[in-house]
Amino acid sequence: MISVVGHTAIDHIFTVPKLPERHSSVPVLDHKVYFGGGAANIAAGIAVLGGQATLISAVGKDFENSPFEKWLKEIGVSNQLFISDDKNTPTCYLFNDLSGDQTTVFEWGASELFTTETAPSEEFVHMATADPEFNVRVSEKAEFSSFDPGQDLIKYTKEQLESITGNINILFANHHEVKGMCEKIGITKSELLKEIPVSVITMSGDGSELHIKGDVKKIPAVSVKLADPTGAGDAYRAGFLTAYKKGYPEVTCCKVGTTAASFVVEETGCQTNLPDWERMSKRYKDNFGNL
Repeated sequence: MISVVGHTAIDHIFTVPKLPERHSSVPVLDHKVYFGGGAANIAAGIAVLGGQATLISAVGKDFENSPFEKWLKEIGVSNQLFISDDKNTPTCYLFNDLSGDQTTVFEWGASELFTTETAPSEEFVHMATADPEFNVRVSEKAEFSSFDPGQDLIKYTKEQLESITGNINILFANHHEVKGMCEKIGITKSELLKEIPVSVITMSGDGSELHIKGDVKKIPAVSVKLADPTGAGDAYRAGFLTAYKKGYPEVTCCKVGTTAASFVVEETGCQTNLPDWERMSKRYKDNFGNL
C-alpha cells in the first residue's frame, strides 16, 4: 500500500493567448473543470496502474457523493479524509498560454484542516503538496517516505525543509523547486542532493535526472503531442512509486514515471488519460525496451 498525503482539488483549467502582465487582462480561450490536487492525482495514477493507494486528504462537504468521490472509489483508491464543515474542497485555477507557460492560483479551502489534524504513522508514504508542518510530522513518523514540495514550497521555512530532507528516502522536484529549496535552506544543489538517498529532478521536455549517492543518470522524456502539461509531474511520481513498490530499480522507475506522464499530457486534465500498466508497458517497450 502506498499512502499519499496532500491536496484533493477541483481544477479549473483555462487557456489564454498569453499570461497577463501586471494591471492587464487577457481573454479566455477555453475553460473546463477537472478532478485534481497533487495527492489525489498521484493516488489515482497509482490505482489505475494497478497499485494500491490510500489518499490522506482534506475536503469540504461538497466532496461527499460528488462525481470526484465516486471516480476515486471506482478506480479503487482508499480514502482517509478530513472533512471541513465550513470550507470548500480546495480549488485550483490553472492558466496555460499558447507558448506552454503556466500560472496557478490555489484556494486552500478545507486543506486548512492539515494544520490541526493528527499526522498518521505510515509504512510507505508520499508527501505531495500539503501543509508544511503536517508533512514534517508525517516524515518523522514514516518508515519510508518520499516528498515533493510543488507549488507549496513558498510556505516552507528553512527549518521545515531541513527536517523533511533529513527524514525522506526519495525527493521529487523540478529544477525550479530544487533551486528554491537550496535558496531557502542556504546550501548548494550538490549539498542538498548529498543528504537524500534518491532524488529525481524533472526538467519539462528535457526529461529527468536520477541522483543516487553522487551518481547521475539522465532519462529522456517520451515524445508525444502535448495538449496540456498539467499533472505530468504527478503522473511521473505515480509511475515511479508504483514501479518502485513492485521492486524495479530506480532508473527503471524513472522510465516508468516518464512513460506514465506522457499519457497525461496528451489530454487536458490531470486524471483524464491515466494509463493502466498494460498501456504503459507497451509505450515503455516502444521507447526503452522490455520492462
